[in-house]
Amino acid sequence: MKPRTNPVGWVLRAVTSAHVAAIAGQPVFAGVYLSGDYDGLRLHAAGADVVSSVAYLQLIVAIVVWARLRLAWPFLATVPLVAAETAQYFAGLDGALWLHLPLGVLTIAALVVLVVAVWRQPLRPREAGDA
Repeated sequence: MKPRTNPVGWVLRAVTSAHVAAIAGQPVFAGVYLSGDYDGLRLHAAGADVVSSVAYLQLIVAIVVWARLRLAWPFLATVPLVAAETAQYFAGLDGALWLHLPLGVLTIAALVVLVVAVWRQPLRPREAGDA
């Protein structure tokens, strides 16, 4: 009997879960700042560095999943997510809140959908008979 998920798949699950946990704090830190506590901006900026780092780690893991398990969909889903997070990061640094806020909502929603997909799908090597 084949295992449902390969160890590389478990790494992808761990990284995407850490990514969603990190990104969930970002609106909280922004809200703290907007409530008048200026330390919230420092926390939001530090959180952005963590989220971006985990996003790029997720991209690397998705490449490994594609190479080892022949599953391209995690990579194909991660690329636009990381691109949106990168644009959001620089929009935040530039103070372009008109772009930063909607991209924040979009990236959180997209990441939640991706995490659900990663946890629901069996992550094992594709075989010739798999469609």
